[in-house]
Amino acid sequence: MRKTVAPWCLWPCLALVFFTSCLGASMDISIRPNGSGRIVLEYRVSQMLESLGRLDGNERWPAIPVGRADMERSVARVPGLRLSSFSARDVPNGSGGSDLVTRAVLDFAHTDALLAFLDKTGSRAAFVRAADGNANLLRLVLLEPSPEIDNPQLLSLIREVSAGYEIRINLNVPANASLATVPARVPHARTELNGRNVSFAVGTGYLPAITDGLALEVSW
Repeated sequence: MRKTVAPWCLWPCLALVFFTSCLGASMDISIRPNGSGRIVLEYRVSQMLESLGRLDGNERWPAIPVGRADMERSVARVPGLRLSSFSARDVPNGSGGSDLVTRAVLDFAHTDALLAFLDKTGSRAAFVRAADGNANLLRLVLLEPSPEIDNPQLLSLIREVSAGYEIRINLNVPANASLATVPARVPHARTELNGRNVSFAVGTGYLPAITDGLALEVSW
């Protein structure tokens, strides 16, 4: 199984970039014509990283809702969002350890609920619906601009530790879609277009080299 890393858990801090190499997720979003839809979210967290959540003073680490209670609290904060199913299991990670894999299915009643779940700050996710309904745009900021890491050894270590992990986002929208990235060229990224379906993926180890930030723009 390819491991993927969640965009909302990426921080422009070297320590967090290193630790998120042990964190992964895939996200599949389906949006219906009326703005409602479904999110299928899968976290993959190494047991080493998961244990950080039990340490004192862990406020400096990203909040990762890997437990059902954590997920329910996150969902309860968003009007129009409902947790439909939840499961968690341990699986071998191929490196002699194990990962905690958490899968959640969430239903949203409108795009405001979707945006609130993707970004509670309201600054990294936006949806624009055209008045005639023929030109919709969903914009997701995956990475903010960050300082360049001028340390080849560290970059090499990050790529080694994060081998096999990636960001992966799939979207299914009501009409034929197009996908643009900002910047236009993202080294080592993969994009796919298939009618109403679009997807984007990039290896975690290449994220520190993306210093100008990264955003996705899906239009239909």
